[in-house]
Amino acid sequence: MKKTYILLLTVVFILGSLTAVFADKGESNGKGKGKKKEFQLGVEVLLDEQKQLIEGKRVGLITNPTGVDQELNSIVDLLFNDPDVELTALYGPEHGVRGDAQAGQYVEFYTDETTGLPVYSLYGQTRKPTPEMLENVDVLLFDIQDVGTRFYTYIYTMAYAMEAAKENNIEFIVLDRPNPLGGHKVEGPVLDPAYASFVGNYPIPLRHGMTVGELATLFNEKFDIGADLTVVEMNGWERDMYYEDTGLEFVLPSPNMPTLDTALVYPGAALIEGTNLSEGRGTTKPFEFIGAPFVNSTEFASALNTLELPGVTFRAASFTPSISKHSGKLSHGVQIHVTNKKAYKPVETGLHIVKTLHDMYPGDFKFGAENSAGVSFFDNLIGNGWIREAIEDGTSVKEMEKQWKKGLKDFEKVRKEYLLYK
Repeated sequence: MKKTYILLLTVVFILGSLTAVFADKGESNGKGKGKKKEFQLGVEVLLDEQKQLIEGKRVGLITNPTGVDQELNSIVDLLFNDPDVELTALYGPEHGVRGDAQAGQYVEFYTDETTGLPVYSLYGQTRKPTPEMLENVDVLLFDIQDVGTRFYTYIYTMAYAMEAAKENNIEFIVLDRPNPLGGHKVEGPVLDPAYASFVGNYPIPLRHGMTVGELATLFNEKFDIGADLTVVEMNGWERDMYYEDTGLEFVLPSPNMPTLDTALVYPGAALIEGTNLSEGRGTTKPFEFIGAPFVNSTEFASALNTLELPGVTFRAASFTPSISKHSGKLSHGVQIHVTNKKAYKPVETGLHIVKTLHDMYPGDFKFGAENSAGVSFFDNLIGNGWIREAIEDGTSVKEMEKQWKKGLKDFEKVRKEYLLYK
């Protein structure tokens, strides 16, 4: 009996040891800490495999809080503490390098407290690096998480910096990151160049389905920037991946983009910024909350749910924004709940929201004021002037989609040439 007991203990010990060995092997094959071998961000590929791109060169870095590796280490610290890298300057987009400025807030030049490096604002007196800003730089790196929507301004910060790099004979490197909305679907009208602005500077659709690296290549070649561009691609990213499929932690890229749910509704819900309704800024659910003091939330939610739009439902909701439109005022409207992200069409949904509000509240609903050229902020966001007119004329969203379909198909043909991940 005693011998049997000892034998059983021995078997248990051996099995436990084998389990530990296989578990360790599992980590090195893509589980736990080893997942980096299967999936790597551009910054990780740069430092692990392609550091020769920046060794022996003075490096300028355009980044914000999203510039981190999979362990959430800041690229600023990774480069600054690397003995093989000479980091000489930092450049901040809208919201700044540390992400502490609100939308549209002017950002000044300052010195980074942690590194002592100069931080030049690309959302202050200039949105394009000047020759003086680039005096001590041989190569510019861009490492910022995009959200897959045309009017998110970081991609134009990238484009302007590419122009400056070209003009000053500086190399430009984009460290690629995932498109949170995946890499397959494109939606919405292609921007009319006559309506170009910092919330839409190139003829691409609202939902472009490209990574920042792919956009950089498109901008550089199709739109004739002509910079000395290198894209450090990710390892292991596939076009059908949404952000959560990567296993990455989500770092909010701007103060009003706190979650992946926000990014998912953003391509359509942000059109509300071009109206007199609150898009939920100053609440815990920006772009998910839509409303104003004059809205009847129950009736509005019912009208939207009657449309039976794919992958989404609307809940009657009230909220009080702490900033921006209707600040401090109780507002009524809806919360957008995405029930099936693969079926959900954010641009179509956003236009239905705008049109429904326009039709239900003709005396209260207003588009943003026109400038001297007759262009409203809504026109800049949607990328043309005819959709606002179509809404005011009673045209259905389905008819609007038919009108932009050809332009979208033409873009898709061009887009294929610049996709880095097949």
